[in-house]
Order: sequence, then structure tokens, then C-alpha cells
Amino acid sequence: MSIKNISCVIIVKNGASTIKETLESLSLFDDVVLYDNGSTDATLEIAKNYTNINIVMGDFLGFGETKNRAASFAKNSWILSLDGDEVLPPSLIEELKTLKLENEKEVFIIKRDNYFLDKEIKHSGWGRDFLTRIYNKNQHGFNKNIVHEFVELKNDTIKTKLKNSFKHNAVQDINQFLQKIINYSDLASKDKKTCCFLVVLVKAKWAFIKTYFLQLGFLDGWRGFVIAMFNFNGKFFRYLKRYINARTK
Repeated sequence: MSIKNISCVIIVKNGASTIKETLESLSLFDDVVLYDNGSTDATLEIAKNYTNINIVMGDFLGFGETKNRAASFAKNSWILSLDGDEVLPPSLIEELKTLKLENEKEVFIIKRDNYFLDKEIKHSGWGRDFLTRIYNKNQHGFNKNIVHEFVELKNDTIKTKLKNSFKHNAVQDINQFLQKIINYSDLASKDKKTCCFLVVLVKAKWAFIKTYFLQLGFLDGWRGFVIAMFNFNGKFFRYLKRYINARTK
């Protein structure tokens, strides 16, 4: 079975609220690397209950570089990259068993179903979320983006889209959403590019308009409005911090 030739790689920090469901869904994989960035909750205690989990402790270097670092501990060359709040359903696992994994230049693209407080979001930019998540580390890897990382593709990369999707428990509580704004804007503000305050306002306003109107967020009810506001605040504080950093140097 090709599933035996795939290593699951997860980076996590304080993922106790979701990691059990994630690890339960990976019980058929022989090699699961859990790269922990310093959890202070019960994440590691939960992970120790699973015999197929290889726990690795390491620093957070930005999402892209950290995922590449975590993949270096995998026993297999074929990597399935997951986050600590993502879950593989049985239908996707059965499809993974049929993969031939013969060409190292091939990557596999999987649809991610994003859930907000137990409801799947169909619009708001979350509805058609296709991600490259299976790749051979001899040929591919993540870029070095601090946030919004993705697997870099080459001119000769073979892209295969899978039929089944996986679940993303994106938001379990509103405080988690607020914390993401702080964390992500801190990371993104480290970009050396500068901007004026007008750019701060325009970027934030456009993020809301794009999410709520162009991406039909209003069809997702109050959740769609919250996501649009999240994007507004995320952009606002990202560029505001960048603006302040440039002025204080």
C-alpha cells in the first residue's frame, strides 16, 4: 500500500484542543512526525498515547522553513503536510492507498474543507481551498515565507488533484481568531517593505470588500461577516505594524 510510503508531518504549538482528532485520523500511517514548537498545554501528553508518532522538539523559524525542517525528520521521501487542526476522513485515506507514487516530480493537490464553529464555510475565500499537500522532499519543499507558505512548484512539476477532501477545524472559538490576528500580523510585519498610512487603510478596506462581497462572504451568514472582519483586522494590523516599524528605525 502506498500509504506506508507516506510520512505525515505536522508542526504544532499548543494544539491540545484539536490534535487528538488529527492523530486519530492518522492511525494507519507508520510514520507521523509531530514537530512541536514549545507547547505549554497538553499537546505532547496527548501525542504520547500514539505509538506511530515521532515527537520532535524544535524552534519556530517561520511557517515555510519550519515545515521543511520538520520534513527532514520523516522516514519516507513522500510527505503529507498537515496542521494540528486538520483531519483526514476515511474516504481520503482510501484514495491515498491507491496512489502509485512512482514519479518524484508529482505533487498531489487536495481540497480543504474549512469549518468555523462546527459549520463548513462555502464562500468567503474558504470555499474553494485547494492546496498542494503531498510531495516528494527530494524534489519539492515549502518556500521560505514566514506566513502564507506553500509548496514551491517547478516547470516540470506534475500536478494531480485528488477526488476527496480533508477537514480543517479552522475556528473553535472566537478568542482563537483574535489570537491569530496578533500572531500572524506580528510575523507578517517583519517584512522589510515599508508603506505609508494610506496603504494601511486601503489594504484593510480592500480585504473586507474582497471577502464579504467579491468572495460572497455574505452568503455564509454572520460567520462570513466575522471572517471578513478578521481579514480586515489582519491586514490593518499587519501593515500598521510595518508602518510603525519603519518610522521607529
